[in-house]
Amino acid sequence: MFPVEIQQGHSPVVLGLPHTGTYVPAEVEAQLNTRGRGLDDTDWHIHRLYDGLLEGVSTVRATFHRYVIDANRDPSGVSLYPGQNTTTLVPLTDFDGQPIWKQEPTAAKVEDRRQAYHAPYHAALEAELQRVKAEHGFAILYDCHSIRGDIPFLFEGTLPDFNTGTNMGRTCDPAIEEIVVTACAKAKGYSAVLNGRFKGGWTTRHYGRPTEGLHAIQMELAQSTYLTQEAAPWSYDQDKANRLRSHLHDILTSLANWAPQTGGNT
Repeated sequence: MFPVEIQQGHSPVVLGLPHTGTYVPAEVEAQLNTRGRGLDDTDWHIHRLYDGLLEGVSTVRATFHRYVIDANRDPSGVSLYPGQNTTTLVPLTDFDGQPIWKQEPTAAKVEDRRQAYHAPYHAALEAELQRVKAEHGFAILYDCHSIRGDIPFLFEGTLPDFNTGTNMGRTCDPAIEEIVVTACAKAKGYSAVLNGRFKGGWTTRHYGRPTEGLHAIQMELAQSTYLTQEAAPWSYDQDKANRLRSHLHDILTSLANWAPQTGGNT
């Protein structure tokens, strides 16, 4: 299976989808334990949730599972959140801190996976962002994620519904951040936070270069907002999803209509 699916559009917005894939090569699956083979930490149905929300949007989607290698981690292995519990480039545990491997991958195997999966995904994402920037003078990467709302290993309490990350405002124009924050605040019945537990993963931090006309923002959704329950079989709840999609549509449409104040760079 090719590690990345690309859909090219004419909008200035590019959707990154690093964690919706469920492909695990047979040799990797054989090394996972029963818990690991459940693939519980998938961003379940996120590609379905965003499908069709914005006409002309480009999408770059990883087809491989994050247990193979995590497309939203620094390829050097540096932690995104020093001093906090998190998962690594190739996770050794799940989000509950439980081991997922019968046989942990060696450093050589991790490097093989980086070259086979992580690198092609990011080459495709970089190319798409540069193509869009060439057309519009700028590009906006909206990185799409979801996670269970209650994971004591990763954070205390219950996660808000909308978790917007801009690495403390560094990864995008302030007006882009404001568009998303305002839309989330107006979404009745939902909670929201900016740069809370999730401040943007490696993708957002790497591609968010506003002075170059490249803007990036991460949206981490609590899975309770669109799943029947945050547990297997991870069923998509059509009614919940439709309600949420209306707000996501507003966010993406507003981003697509944004333009920098001075040329392509801000």
